[in-house]
Amino acid sequence: MNFRLHCQPIDIPVLKTIFMLFSAIQLFSVLGAAPPDPVSKLAVETSFPSGSGKVLEIGQAARIIKIEPTEYESRGWACWWYIRVTGIEPGESITLEVGPEPWATPRQAAFSTDNRIWQQTSPGQRSGRSIRYQQTVDAPIAWFAWGPPFTVADATELAQWAKMTGDGVSEFSLCETRGERVVPAIRVQPQSTTPKSAIWVQARQHAWEAGSSWVCRGFVEWLVSDDPRAVSLRSDTIITVVPIMDVDNVAIGAGGKNQIPHDHNRDWSEQPHWRSVAGAMKGLRGLDAAGKLDLFVDLHNPGANTTRPFYYIPPRKVMTDLRQRNLDRFLAASRIEMTGPLQFVGETRESGPGYDAGWKQISKNWVTLHTRDHVVATTLETAWNTPNSNTVGYKTVGKQLGLAIERYLQLNPKK
Repeated sequence: MNFRLHCQPIDIPVLKTIFMLFSAIQLFSVLGAAPPDPVSKLAVETSFPSGSGKVLEIGQAARIIKIEPTEYESRGWACWWYIRVTGIEPGESITLEVGPEPWATPRQAAFSTDNRIWQQTSPGQRSGRSIRYQQTVDAPIAWFAWGPPFTVADATELAQWAKMTGDGVSEFSLCETRGERVVPAIRVQPQSTTPKSAIWVQARQHAWEAGSSWVCRGFVEWLVSDDPRAVSLRSDTIITVVPIMDVDNVAIGAGGKNQIPHDHNRDWSEQPHWRSVAGAMKGLRGLDAAGKLDLFVDLHNPGANTTRPFYYIPPRKVMTDLRQRNLDRFLAASRIEMTGPLQFVGETRESGPGYDAGWKQISKNWVTLHTRDHVVATTLETAWNTPNSNTVGYKTVGKQLGLAIERYLQLNPKK
């Protein structure tokens, strides 16, 4: 049987195209690389708890994102930002430009690829009132923030974890906010003995100061641990901890500082506007009336140029001799225990009439003016703009604060 092969004429331009494509595929195969795909499109989201940030520009080719903090009317300083970035090519470098406020531009921001474990970015490069962070990201999605976020859900989770971990530990709601949100709180109530003392530790009267909640978390983690000194403190002390006071602003990603009509730390009056302040005042009055209250510590973050923790203290002229003696003892205990990496070297600052016209309505000052004359009330300011202002550094300060409190209470402040 005979077969005849029928062939069509070959189109020369088509043949050249096929040859070039085949050659390109061979080249990529030799180099061990796949043919390039179009660069994925970067996008920014903030629709999650504590998310905040206004996108000014996204340069897809240059892989740069420009943002500024979201302005919330009557909600205080626009300094907090927290964004989710999608469309990242794993292994590429992303540039984030933030401005224009100095409070919004830390030397190093925070970033995460799972929204739980937070690291610091490389130091940013300043240009005028803005700063640029350049960060290599080995994931398709990343979160960037002013500092390591600590959300209302984190506070709830901390309270629940402490309850399951430590003996005599319970979680409770300090109040329901004006925004109808619960303010999570923790209480340690000794079961086997009559408590000799009571202390109150709270954080985040200014919502943007997220580092203070991490200090609080470090304190709680130490408090419910098996450390013999933590066990000793829990055995005879009523301990109340509030990880976030300004829950509403934390929830929406607002700054809170100097909000209208005033922020939480200027609300300690006979008619407080904020329900968490009213709840704290009621709790403190009850502990003082029972003769138990010895110490109040309010946790904050200070100005951008501060490099070490320090304490704001009430004006010494309004303190009795006993209260001043106890304050000095507590400061000495803090100096012994807070050894770093964020070290307390003894610095204090008074916040009286020369500091603020409404100084009597600042939390530690109100406590000083409305409790028994041995009670110490102070504000711990933990630096947020240093290489150690991260979750590990903050939690270490919290643990060391716990050790300082335990050391101080051994001295029997009531005498």
